[in-house]
Amino acid sequence: MKLTCLQENLKRGLSIVGHAVASKSTLPVLSNILLATDNGRLKLAATNLELGITCWIGSKIDREGAVTIPAKLMTDLVGSLPNDRIVLELDTTSQSVKVTCTRYENNINGIDAEEFPALPTLDEREPIAVFACAILREAIDQIAFAAATDDSRPVLTGVLVRLRDNQCTLASADGFRLAQRSIQLTTPVKDAVEIIIPARALTELSRIIAGSEGHVAMTITPGGGQVLFHTEDIDLVTRVIDGKYPDIERVIPHDSSTRTVVDTAELAKAVKIASLFASASASIVRLNIEPGSDNGPGRIHIAANAAEVGNNMSIVDGTISGEGNKIALNVKYLQDAINAIKTAQVSIETKTEQNPAVFRPVGVDGYIHIVMPMMVR
Repeated sequence: MKLTCLQENLKRGLSIVGHAVASKSTLPVLSNILLATDNGRLKLAATNLELGITCWIGSKIDREGAVTIPAKLMTDLVGSLPNDRIVLELDTTSQSVKVTCTRYENNINGIDAEEFPALPTLDEREPIAVFACAILREAIDQIAFAAATDDSRPVLTGVLVRLRDNQCTLASADGFRLAQRSIQLTTPVKDAVEIIIPARALTELSRIIAGSEGHVAMTITPGGGQVLFHTEDIDLVTRVIDGKYPDIERVIPHDSSTRTVVDTAELAKAVKIASLFASASASIVRLNIEPGSDNGPGRIHIAANAAEVGNNMSIVDGTISGEGNKIALNVKYLQDAINAIKTAQVSIETKTEQNPAVFRPVGVDGYIHIVMPMMVR
């Protein structure tokens, strides 16, 4: 193998696939990145057997070949080289790669590419769904953070992806909150699909497609154990989580006694200030919702009290329909819900102190975020 590529392209490719490199593994090859020529381009790939990422970059190929080399060493080396042409040349006898850039010459010992696990590809299979990168990324960013981070209930560490007709629904929950986003598909799916994808994999996908204006094709491997996301230059494959996801429809409230519409930025500011005090007192923030009157608009009193630190209270004006309400929420979950709303105004639906709060963007359908209340004595 011998090829020439630009340092900035190789650096970017190594950064993309590097997130799939195994941090600890009994298989040395999983700490490596695969370098292989592929139809006139350089293919980079890494996997930890749960997540696999493949990236292609433009290169001038003089001789075909493939090898795996230590990920950290290669990434650090390429990041330290000048922004110029890099020549990679493989010695097939010793499985070492000569990395040359201007006056810098380096040799890195590798492992035979035959030992690298095979990663699924889209091949000629028709994808089950195609998404615009910007829309899919926005949906992932609104959903993935609400998944559980501990493995006590593995299904909750994933995101439920449901494909039916011309709609894709993504949902995640950790027992204290639930987020759901619906996306309209331009082409209806042939068969209904319901799978659970690790939230960490979707977060990685969001990072990869950031700034891309293209499309992402999604397909499931023939055995059903893996799902593949494909763009023009990048593939991401991840395992599917086995199990049955909880019935999220039962969690979503279908009525409320109070609907409050407030400015998203103003609410975010008030809650951020409250968090300075709530963090020292079980992370509790109290919302006291008061309907408007002839003397003025409705308002939300946002308060946090920490005996050792102090207390705070902020007021945010809003349009309030229905009766007044009080509710106590975890301040971090409240902040996450507000930050996931991308519209200028947010709607908060409440019923009683024991019922969850429901957050929706005003003027845009398809997203709902539910936060369970905290019981305060």
